[in-house]
Amino acid sequence: MPLHYLRRLTGSKRTDSANRHLARYLAFVAGSANAGGFLAVRQYTSHMSGIVSAMADGLAVWSLPLVMHGLAAVLSFLCGAFVTTLLIRWARARELESEYALPLIVEAALLLVFGLTGEEFAGGRVLGTVMLLCFTMGLQNAMITKISKSVIRTTHLTGMVTDIGIAMGRIASRAERETIASELTALRLLTSLVGLFFVGGVTGAVGFRHLGFFFTVPLSAVLLLLAAMPVMDDVRRLTHSNA
Repeated sequence: MPLHYLRRLTGSKRTDSANRHLARYLAFVAGSANAGGFLAVRQYTSHMSGIVSAMADGLAVWSLPLVMHGLAAVLSFLCGAFVTTLLIRWARARELESEYALPLIVEAALLLVFGLTGEEFAGGRVLGTVMLLCFTMGLQNAMITKISKSVIRTTHLTGMVTDIGIAMGRIASRAERETIASELTALRLLTSLVGLFFVGGVTGAVGFRHLGFFFTVPLSAVLLLLAAMPVMDDVRRLTHSNA
């Protein structure tokens, strides 16, 4: 990828085009981590609706371990979003270019840890794996949510599929030409995110079957590549200022 393109993807200066491109990469990563993680621990970790429903089911049958397991997953996702907000605000206060790249660096590091130590997690520490993956998904979802001002999310599809239906309804209602053009743009983005989440899911499932836990290592590399340029720009600037 050209360096200026990578800088634009995760730098502090945002454009709608950069937001859309970054969201597509992250939807693929989320789908891959979600599907691969399911094969590893038999639980999806990118969306909280199913986890909260499982908690309700567990409470209904008085299964305290199931409730606590779900609560740990939800809190881990929440903590991921919390940490992303702290990282972005910390970097913004210091006028760093990497304010949006830092959460991706943390996500990449955690996926790398999962890939290199997954066998140990699988040996009786499934909850730890679920918490780690939920935390990474919270990191990612909060980052793209803040970048897009709550317009785009990449780790769950319910909202996106709903928005697709709304956009299709508006187009079908024969609104003004300008409105239709805007809805078509939104429809293309949303359908591409859903499609890439699915493609990422297939890739993650196939990757886990052939590579085991190491399937997350390429995902980590992708995230590091996406985040590299703003971080390098900050390091270069700080080095020059201290020289």
